[in-house]
Amino acid sequence: MPPSNRLFDDLARLMTDAAGAAQGVRREAETVVRAQLERVIRDLDIASREELDVLRDLVTGLQAQNEALASRVAALEARSGPAAAGTAGLSEAV
Repeated sequence: MPPSNRLFDDLARLMTDAAGAAQGVRREAETVVRAQLERVIRDLDIASREELDVLRDLVTGLQAQNEALASRVAALEARSGPAAAGTAGLSEAV
């Protein structure tokens, strides 16, 4: 029975080689697809996470500055009294 064992050994070797080749093709396909996706995303000009974080910090700072300015305007209007309120009404009417 040595010839049949050799046949099975050859078939097993062939299957092993085919499986290895299939894994190589799969890895190569994954690399090509990944490269294409990265190129498409880069061409879309999508903002990165770091850019979004910087923008969020900037907006937060501007909101705080806006609130501070609003309170200053309210304080100045309160100090100026009714005379400023009358002129403010005129400027709104015009």
